[in-house]
Amino acid sequence: MSKGHILITGGAGFIGANLANRFLEEGRDVLLLDNLSRSGVIKNIEWLRAAHGDSVRLLLGDLRDMNAVKQAVDGAEFVFHLAAQVAVTTSIEDPMTDFEINARGTLNLLEAIRAMDEQPALIFTSTNKTYGELRDIKLAETGPRYEPEDPGLKDYGISELRPLDFHSPYGCSKGCSDQYVLDYSRTFGLKAAVFRMSCIYGPHQFGTEDQGWVAHFLIRAIEESPITIYGSGLQVRDILFIDDLVNAFLLAMRNMDAVSGEAFNIGGGPANSISLLELVEFINVLKGKGPDCSFEGGRMGDQKYYVSDTRKFRSCTGWFPRVMHTSGVEMLYKWLLGERRPAMAVSPERSKLVKENAP
Repeated sequence: MSKGHILITGGAGFIGANLANRFLEEGRDVLLLDNLSRSGVIKNIEWLRAAHGDSVRLLLGDLRDMNAVKQAVDGAEFVFHLAAQVAVTTSIEDPMTDFEINARGTLNLLEAIRAMDEQPALIFTSTNKTYGELRDIKLAETGPRYEPEDPGLKDYGISELRPLDFHSPYGCSKGCSDQYVLDYSRTFGLKAAVFRMSCIYGPHQFGTEDQGWVAHFLIRAIEESPITIYGSGLQVRDILFIDDLVNAFLLAMRNMDAVSGEAFNIGGGPANSISLLELVEFINVLKGKGPDCSFEGGRMGDQKYYVSDTRKFRSCTGWFPRVMHTSGVEMLYKWLLGERRPAMAVSPERSKLVKENAP
């Protein structure tokens, strides 16, 4: 296959922009497909254009528009499918739109790829929510966090052998997409792999209460605004710094024959696990004053404990996280301090970008 462009759906988002930056630094041809609907993403486009100028190609489009998807896929060598409706809360408010974006949008992309004479390989970003609430895992309260009673889970985390148990409309739409990608690899021979991701964080993330909680906590602390914690605050996640995720993407791309047709749990692993309360305390150390916290009842589909067992992906590619969570959170904190602007604001340049990049 001749070298075509690398397509990143959701390329203006936090993960997509960081991935695009890495490829652009290597001189690769990258096309970003994005509808620019998420607050803050215009800043990511501005950052990429300041660094790479006219090399940043943006196609303003939506996964639900088959013509835009076909246009984006045409001539692609590789596809990173990151675009999605990303919040459980939003999916509960509007399940139909959640389905249309996540499930139907993914099917549009798969069909566009399948119709090509030279089919690009695909990596799809799924979610740990495909495993459901994990209510059967017995947990103990250990200081400011939950810990599993099972020593294997405590040492290694949750593996891909865990049965799927979609919960919430978001879990269903992403889980549906997850299974479609794997089956298109099996049934139609597409080279495709799935990343079931835990919590990703890092620079150029504009986190909200509904998604991107590490950045959200830091933003609220910088703004000296209170944080609402849903549940006890003992909930644990393994967090993964964005540079480590980008490295995982590149290794998967280079080892596509080994990873195709497989799903992988991708996160920071046990060494990078942290509870909500532990993050609040760490912010207190960074800032000298932690944010004020209030507590409300837990939210639907929230897992009390999720830590990724990443051994399967490591065995295929040699990958492992290099940035420890303490260093990574500090780097994100310093980046957010440098912004010194309301992180949720939408840039006035949006209308200009829309006109410039309309199909």
